[in-house]
Amino acid sequence: MAESGFLHSSSSSAPDARASEPSEVEALDAYSRAITRVVETVGPSVVKLQVEHAGGGHGPQNGQGSGFVFTDDGLILTNSHVVHRASRIDVVLQDGRLLAADLVGDDPDTDLAVVRISASDLVAAQLGDSSTLRQGQLVVAIGNPLGFQTTVTAGIVSAVGRTLRSTTGRLMDAIIQTDAALNPGNSGGPLADAQGMVVGVNTAVILPAQGLCFAIPANTAKWVASMLIRDGRVRRAFLGIGGQHVVLQRRLVREHDLTSDQALMAVHVESGSPAHAAGVHEGDVVLSFAGQPVTGVDDLHRLLNEQAIDVTVTLIVLRRGQRKEIAITPRESEARH
Repeated sequence: MAESGFLHSSSSSAPDARASEPSEVEALDAYSRAITRVVETVGPSVVKLQVEHAGGGHGPQNGQGSGFVFTDDGLILTNSHVVHRASRIDVVLQDGRLLAADLVGDDPDTDLAVVRISASDLVAAQLGDSSTLRQGQLVVAIGNPLGFQTTVTAGIVSAVGRTLRSTTGRLMDAIIQTDAALNPGNSGGPLADAQGMVVGVNTAVILPAQGLCFAIPANTAKWVASMLIRDGRVRRAFLGIGGQHVVLQRRLVREHDLTSDQALMAVHVESGSPAHAAGVHEGDVVLSFAGQPVTGVDDLHRLLNEQAIDVTVTLIVLRRGQRKEIAITPRESEARH
């Protein structure tokens, strides 16, 4: 009996490793609670956009997308491709109200736009810091895919720092890749983290691939939205060069002591442009702009920001193998229509 009692006592005092671990049900319940909290926090800010475009002789063309209120006074973030050139924009709120919206501004280069509605009792989502995102982090997408209003999907951050081409051909940086399912109509909706902060604006899905979805980071959206609210557009500099990527001969790299064999060749110089006025020729190979190396069109796009407008800088090119310095003054790029 003593032996039996000893064994019983030993058995009862031994820790059960399985008991200290959360059960599968508890883990799933915690996951569900996290998503539910996000939906309760961000969901009331999500709106449906109904857009009408003049269709010429074919009559008006209708489209739709998503967006979210981000200020108490009725400013809404969405995608440029949802509202660009729209003749009419209507917004459907969570409570069913249908309101006419005005376009504050849109920026096709980053696929972001801001529209405004006049309404009371709006719930504004908070824009978070997208630079803190990490691979594997839980994210929740809310939108109106294929007309199904306020649809919620969840997934993880598959990657950060991706690049994606906008409809204008300009490279968008720091793009968030996620496997949270997106479909047509999700465009412009929020991508939120587990704390209910909007970390991205959903923009694209690669078809027919599965789980390859992309969002514009919230930090980009903050900057673009501030420019659109201030100016109605994002101001950028313009040279008037159409270029293509080239790989330089090793002889030229050594001869001119270049740090890279990648450069941009001007294949077209627009008449009347700053490049034309400065004397840039078709066939010139651009090596640097304002002291910064140019290895392709994307480098030049990054350098042609608002600060470069009306500022005379040095453009270094190779012309028939000879290094040439050209003084050039970019002007403000005309708004895209």
